[in-house]
Order: sequence, then C-alpha cells, then structure tokens
Amino acid sequence: MPKFNIIQYPDPRLAVPGKAVPAVNDEIRAVVDDMFETLYAQDNCAALAATQLDMPTPWRITVIDFSESKDQPLCLINPEVVSGSGETNSQEGCMSIKDVYVNVPRYETVEVHALGLDGEKRVFKEDGFMAKCMQHEIDHLNGKLMLDHLGKTKRRIINRKFRRS
Repeated sequence: MPKFNIIQYPDPRLAVPGKAVPAVNDEIRAVVDDMFETLYAQDNCAALAATQLDMPTPWRITVIDFSESKDQPLCLINPEVVSGSGETNSQEGCMSIKDVYVNVPRYETVEVHALGLDGEKRVFKEDGFMAKCMQHEIDHLNGKLMLDHLGKTKRRIINRKFRRS
C-alpha cells in the first residue's frame, strides 16, 4: 500500500521546488522508506521525487530503483547536477503526467552531488538511463516538469488534453 499519493498534473504544487534537507535524521530516513514503499507500489515506476508526492513537507529527496527485481534502491538527498556532457533526446514518461510520453533533451553523462542516507556526500558520474532518470527527478525537485522542456505548441496540445479530462 503506497504511503503517499502521487500528485497529478496540472496541480500547481508540481511547480514548487523542494525544501532542502537540513540534516539527515530518523525523520528523513522514515520519509525515504515511505517514498520507496510508494515507488514499489506503482506499475512501471523507475523513480519518484518528494515534490511529486502529497506529503506535509516536499523535501529535496528522490528515490530511484529501476531494477527488474526492485532490489537496487538509491536515495539522493539535496541532489544537484554539477556538470553534464553530450546530448541525448529520448522519450520520457512521468508518474505525475499519466499517459504522456515526450522526447526531452538531456545530458548524456552527468555528475551529480547528493547526500546519502548516512548524511555523507556522494558523487555520482552516470550515463544512460540512470543519467536521464537523475536529471528528470532533479528537475522535479527544482519545480520543473518534462513538459517545461517542450516548445509552446507541444505544451499547448498536451494542456488541451488535460483541460478536457
């Protein structure tokens, strides 16, 4: 049973940046546990950002696990993309924007700095799907959606779909 409901577009809370975690403590670790429980309760979900979830404080936390057996959890606290190189433009979906898939330009390789559950700084140098996933989730934590990467015309077409729903 998911601990949190996933906020759905066009809810304005999706545009609000996450609040920086001041210290990794038992309260934050419990939030992370609940976020993983929510992620694992979804079909076809690779990652979730706290800002996508209906929770009291939307922290700058993301949880990721796209392994087939869902046994490779990764938590990023206060993550930041420090650098990126190369370019890719592949299709993405989002748990907060159901049934919409769009091509999004991203760095091919990224360096991300974040805190782990132990409060220690971690440095990640990733490429491929992990790089795309990290960038997508960090965008969420910055109040940005995959739709924000699109041109006005494509956004208008997608927004029409949600006004009719």
